[in-house]
Amino acid sequence: MKILISADMEGATGVTWPGDVLPGAPQWERCRPMFTSDVNAAVLGFYDGGADEVLINEAHWSMRNLLLEQLDDRAQMITGRHKTLSMVEGVQHGDVDGIAFVGYHAGAGMEGVLAHTYLPNSVTGVWLNDVRASEGLLNAHVVAEYGVPVVLVTGDDLACEDALGYAPEARKVAVKDHVSRYAAVCRTPARTAADIRAAAKEATALAVRHEPVSRGPFTIALEFDAEHLALAATVVPGVDQVGERKVAYTEGTMYDGIRTFKAVTTIVSAAVEEQYG
Repeated sequence: MKILISADMEGATGVTWPGDVLPGAPQWERCRPMFTSDVNAAVLGFYDGGADEVLINEAHWSMRNLLLEQLDDRAQMITGRHKTLSMVEGVQHGDVDGIAFVGYHAGAGMEGVLAHTYLPNSVTGVWLNDVRASEGLLNAHVVAEYGVPVVLVTGDDLACEDALGYAPEARKVAVKDHVSRYAAVCRTPARTAADIRAAAKEATALAVRHEPVSRGPFTIALEFDAEHLALAATVVPGVDQVGERKVAYTEGTMYDGIRTFKAVTTIVSAAVEEQYG
């Protein structure tokens, strides 16, 4: 049994504001061990439950945040950019039985601690077939095309609530409770590690690969906080401006959908000016 962990940082224990997750910031250095603790707790729990192999895919920002030296020696980690499937890299090789979304968060335009979808601020909303989409929802559709179930989700309470829509059977662990976008009621790392480890052990029973499922075609719409960003996004073939600050495109598979999404957000991020956006 092989488990893949997609590890994001905004939903990690103790994280509540941008300085906690921005590489190089003093608070980021402080929060890296707590992020690593969450991931390692999931690793330990999956091995407790009988997993034979656990592969971690770093999924936050530079994808160089976790402390490798603090992980269980049995695990392996994909770290760094750039990767074919970004946040769920590794799922495409046909040997993964279940995936965990650790440190996830609510999507752009939703309530939630550090809620966003791919870009921290410029994207104000994302919709997948007219349903408001978080990174969790997008990635769940990607892994479904490889027959891989989402078995565990950790993050704030609203990230866990969001996961009810895309992974109702998955075990869920809230490591903090939302107060505002930049504030939360936080549990200690010792407590959240114990909770995540116990949930991961239970989640191992859900790691049963199934027939690949594609619910395409997929129409993905993105709304930005400035009109020029929508115009910039139309450089990507197939992406059309459908509103003053909104674009949309359609792909037959979520594999293509998420790759186009990555292209759009990469171009848009390059079109953002420091002061005026």
